[in-house]
Amino acid sequence: MAMRAAVLGSPIAHSLSPVLHTAAYRALGLTGWSYQAIDCTEPGLPGLLRGCGRDWAGLSLTMPLKRAVLPLLDQVDPLAADVGGANTVTFAGGARRGHNTDVPGMIAALAEAGVGPSGPSGPAAEPALILGGGATACSALASLRGLGADRATVAVRDPARAADLLAAADRLGMGIRLTAFGEHAGRGRGVLISTVPAGAADEYADRIQRGDCAPLAVLDVVYHPWPTRLAAAAQQAGIVAVSGFDLLVHQAAPQVELMTGRTAPLAAMRKAGLAELAGRREYHRLP
Repeated sequence: MAMRAAVLGSPIAHSLSPVLHTAAYRALGLTGWSYQAIDCTEPGLPGLLRGCGRDWAGLSLTMPLKRAVLPLLDQVDPLAADVGGANTVTFAGGARRGHNTDVPGMIAALAEAGVGPSGPSGPAAEPALILGGGATACSALASLRGLGADRATVAVRDPARAADLLAAADRLGMGIRLTAFGEHAGRGRGVLISTVPAGAADEYADRIQRGDCAPLAVLDVVYHPWPTRLAAAAQQAGIVAVSGFDLLVHQAAPQVELMTGRTAPLAAMRKAGLAELAGRREYHRLP
């Protein structure tokens, strides 16, 4: 049976998800399967979900839909409930079920770069620094918990708008210290995870260049343009830099598995994604 899937968001034309998922279907021999990008705002989400019939395998969601989708689902996996956001919806058995693959994606991307939970210099040894307080920051908190950390510092523009983040931290059992964005956070050797748009973390790039900030590793969720100033500063300082592309591939892989029931062909997905990015002028591979 031909099956459909899509990524929803607004704007969505830039998304690499169709490239990654289509490459997966091709490698798995799933002829007749299709995956598209659909521009969808929060008000349009209920109607779109109602229109997904038996020929729909699942949906990928970007902001602001990750939180908005939760009350529209029949079931929500515990991790998605704890984080307060689902980036994946499946329709198996006629039920709408929400999942969060951002968290395992972050953990896998960091692990691939050699940042794991063990060792005296691992992420649990020092409080991590998260930039931003949105849904992706909540996933970052859960990822750090998965790596063994029990606390983090979170830099936000407006602490008064951090209620969702604080609620997620409470559900996750994570201690957090809110700090104003740009405030000096010390030279701790924890992981720095930036969940803010391209350019918004430039002042932290300056701090790395000055030696005022020396994290164990940097994960920047931006993948285009690449490298960001933050990632370039980290690399120049000899700090591990993990790109949003690595995160995107590792969060897409479990989405493919949830929707198809097959093991995701990670190498084929990565190859297709890199080929697409190579054609975008602002993207450059880190040496």
